[in-house]
Amino acid sequence: MGILKEFRDFAIRGNVIDMAVGIIIGGAFGTIVTSLVNDVLKPPLDYVVARGQPDPAGMKAKVGDVIVGEGAEAKVASFFIDYGKFMNAVISFVIVAFAVFLLVKAINTARKYAEREQAAAPPAEPAADVKLLTEIRDLLASRK
Repeated sequence: MGILKEFRDFAIRGNVIDMAVGIIIGGAFGTIVTSLVNDVLKPPLDYVVARGQPDPAGMKAKVGDVIVGEGAEAKVASFFIDYGKFMNAVISFVIVAFAVFLLVKAINTARKYAEREQAAAPPAEPAADVKLLTEIRDLLASRK
């Protein structure tokens, strides 16, 4: 039963629960960012970059042909460089990276604002026992 108790203690610790919430929120945020990239930002970029082609993933360059097989079963196999798929991946990466950058920038700005507010706030009144100890210290220091 020791391992079950240890696992239970591990599973209910605050940081594990915080991590689970972060993963769930991250998944939901990933869905939003994917939709933003695929449905809102990429179509105009695809139109500009791919010169009006509906899907730039179809853009490719033919490398060459090779005959595969012999006799009547011989077929021609063509090889392509799919640079359109690569362009899609790069565009998606740049857009996602920029979205994450904006999110981190917003969080840092909010954090700096909160720190400024906290620094500008008047200091909290010390507790009664701290006040008493301070008075005792000051009295002892004045006797010397």
